[in-house]
Amino acid sequence: MLGVNITGCLMTAQAVARQMVKNKWPGSIVMIASMSGTIANRGLICPVYNASKAGVIQLGRNLAAEWGQYGIRVNTISPGYIVTEMVEKLFVQFPERKTEWPTHNMLNRLSQPEDYRGAAVFLLSDASTFMTGSDLRIDGGHAAW
Repeated sequence: MLGVNITGCLMTAQAVARQMVKNKWPGSIVMIASMSGTIANRGLICPVYNASKAGVIQLGRNLAAEWGQYGIRVNTISPGYIVTEMVEKLFVQFPERKTEWPTHNMLNRLSQPEDYRGAAVFLLSDASTFMTGSDLRIDGGHAAW
């Protein structure tokens, strides 16, 4: 999990940034972290996952500091619980989570992958040219309680 979430993000970002610097292309890199990089999930024992996502957030900040001089912005998005194929399989194993998890946020629902499209487009576009080293947590208010 650490290899995929941290090393994978680092190696992918480095490969992209290498080409951006070589070709003098300013731009934006967005990595996907998780609200679990900021909070401990109630009722879930997942320290390695949470630590790996916290690592992605910090990696994004540090890469932003390193690559800003080349006009490369690096930000992270930290989603809340998303209904994905993997989560659907988890609900089969733990059906109570399907009804409990929505109650952990202020919108009383789980998110869908498409709930993050606008944020990704914003971070990748010229609408966010003065934004780097930031984590955009989109969790339905989960961490605001």
